[in-house]
Amino acid sequence: MQRSRLFLLVLGMLITLQVALAGGTKVSKFAGEFLSIGVGGRALGLGGAFVALANDVTAGYWNPAGLGQVNYPEFTLMHDERFGNLMNYDYGAVAIPIGTKATLGFSLIRLGVDGIPDTRRALIDENGNGLLDDVDRLDYNRITFFNAADWALFVSYSKKSNDRFSLGANVKLIRREIGESSAFGIGFDVAALYNPFGEFFVGANFQDVTTTLVAWDTGTNELISPTLKVGSAYFFEFLGGKFAPALDFDVRFEGRKYASTAHVGPVSMDVHAGMEYNLRDLVALRVGYSDIGSVTAGAGVRLPKLDIDYSFAKFDAADQLGNTHRVSLKFSLRSERFARATE
Repeated sequence: MQRSRLFLLVLGMLITLQVALAGGTKVSKFAGEFLSIGVGGRALGLGGAFVALANDVTAGYWNPAGLGQVNYPEFTLMHDERFGNLMNYDYGAVAIPIGTKATLGFSLIRLGVDGIPDTRRALIDENGNGLLDDVDRLDYNRITFFNAADWALFVSYSKKSNDRFSLGANVKLIRREIGESSAFGIGFDVAALYNPFGEFFVGANFQDVTTTLVAWDTGTNELISPTLKVGSAYFFEFLGGKFAPALDFDVRFEGRKYASTAHVGPVSMDVHAGMEYNLRDLVALRVGYSDIGSVTAGAGVRLPKLDIDYSFAKFDAADQLGNTHRVSLKFSLRSERFARATE
């Protein structure tokens, strides 16, 4: 009871602090969209329907409560190139079991467009006022280049209350860079994972629960509003393997309206759905449907200490945005030496 009261007190203080810092700043739609892309070949092959399935190192992103299922140290890497290789998306994470019931995790995400030409100092005309009136007046020797990148560091903690229920939380440090300008923010997530009966699981991840302020050095502020991710998954055996259908809902509070699957006033909802078939914990096949309406597919192979997962996403029927191929590697130190301590 005392721990619950302390948690509510700290949460209330964080909310008060964020509101005080935000002042009159308005909530910006899609301000934290780079945090919604997703990580891990397994989860992305399922269309992002992973809140109730998260049980490995990637749970630090999807549902930190799921880190409690990790029994050995794990780390993972993923690289993704989008839109004709113009945009790079990189992710790495590590999970470390502590004692009998707790797990600590660290995740790092970078989304960036590198080598953007800056022609402001290369535009010349007869009056030297920087207005381009003829392509021949562009001084290519004066073109410089800059990067636009978004960074996020997740520090995650999970604690198992018992074999069926876990709690988790994230502290997120956010940095955004565009040329010479930069911004910084800090956010908080709280999450839970519950196994009410049999092979049925439900999960919830309340992201940016206090509303996340991102402050630019230019004086502009952005607010990332809370997102409630809830999901369910059920395992059953069939055709010599194990099937796992999963369904997630993203509930947002920033008035996305027609940019979402459904909405009521400022509250909107998007759907993720996926199905995984796992054959003897060696080979897995996956299919899914993401919140942006893209069809996904994937496969995975498990080796003694290495998991290789691949996912494919088709963004639009006309192929104007191109397709995305993602491969992630997960390393597990599965041995008695690194096994989670038991009571």
